[in-house]
Amino acid sequence: MITRQDLNQLQSLTKVPALSILLPTHRTWPDNKQDPIRVKNLVDEAKNRLRAEFSDRELEPLLKRLESLVSEIDYPYTLDGLALYISHDFAKLYYLPFPVPARVVIDQTFATRDLVYGMHRALRYWVLLLSQASTRLLAGTGETVEEVNDQNFPMPMTGPGATTALPYDADSSYVDDRHRRFFQQVDSVFTSYTKDDELPLVVGGVDRQISFFQEVTQHTSSIAGTLIGNFDKATIPELAPQVWSIIQTVREAQQTNALQELNYAVGAQKVVSAIEEVWQLAQQGRGKLLLIEKNYHVPAIATEDGRLELVESSGGTEVMDDAVDEIIEVVLAKGGKVAIVNDDALSDHQHIALILRY
Repeated sequence: MITRQDLNQLQSLTKVPALSILLPTHRTWPDNKQDPIRVKNLVDEAKNRLRAEFSDRELEPLLKRLESLVSEIDYPYTLDGLALYISHDFAKLYYLPFPVPARVVIDQTFATRDLVYGMHRALRYWVLLLSQASTRLLAGTGETVEEVNDQNFPMPMTGPGATTALPYDADSSYVDDRHRRFFQQVDSVFTSYTKDDELPLVVGGVDRQISFFQEVTQHTSSIAGTLIGNFDKATIPELAPQVWSIIQTVREAQQTNALQELNYAVGAQKVVSAIEEVWQLAQQGRGKLLLIEKNYHVPAIATEDGRLELVESSGGTEVMDDAVDEIIEVVLAKGGKVAIVNDDALSDHQHIALILRY
């Protein structure tokens, strides 16, 4: 699953040619039968475009990485989208829990905008499953939960009481202190994943482990709920429903709070709802909180004088497939916040509302 850390890495790589291949995929049979054909067609398109610009000798390392990456795609386990990023010295694929438009992009940087949009429209969260044997980190997007397997997680406890024997005179307070120190280390490493992207956190483990973690964590305000038990061998299908029931309450609370803030702002006359005006004021950095219905999408054109002009349908280089996503990006870039709410929750506000700073 794509995380903010992954995005930061992708956006930091600048080496020509940087090849990005994106496409929507399917979770179930028989729809997913067409996914390998779509991938092949896009890969062929990418090769043809690359060969028109670069020599075979220049392309050889990149094409080898591309072929190797394509061979790794596990089609029976795809989600709603797929993204492949390849350069001469980098290759990575992501299964996405949201659809992305099919396209091939060859540039000096990787194409990440569709991933940014998808991440902002979905409710994302973290799950930490505490264990002295090996603490696990899961990344959630909506109802999709995936385990993080990298250089940090799963994170085993090492030293006395774990990989080496306890001192002969160790008592229970010594053991408790060892666990606190370990969970403090877990928390410190976890912090690197949350930089500039504080998300709800579900913490799982036995009562004592959760208690120790809560004593040492820097993320108290992010903890949305706890799961009590030993999850060392718990599978994702077993965990996902338990986690999602907690996250649904978070989503409902977030929506309630956002709509309450909107009501206050209406009374103070600090709200705009026409998308053309929302666009204008978002560009000026006046957006404090943007509320959008989950499935509200609008194709549009940005005119030469900076106005937004709605169009009948997407298509063509001048047309934004979705002006709403562009507005999301602008509001976030200028320090505002975004709340995705249920469809029809903003029926009195033309499906979108921007609470103004002033």
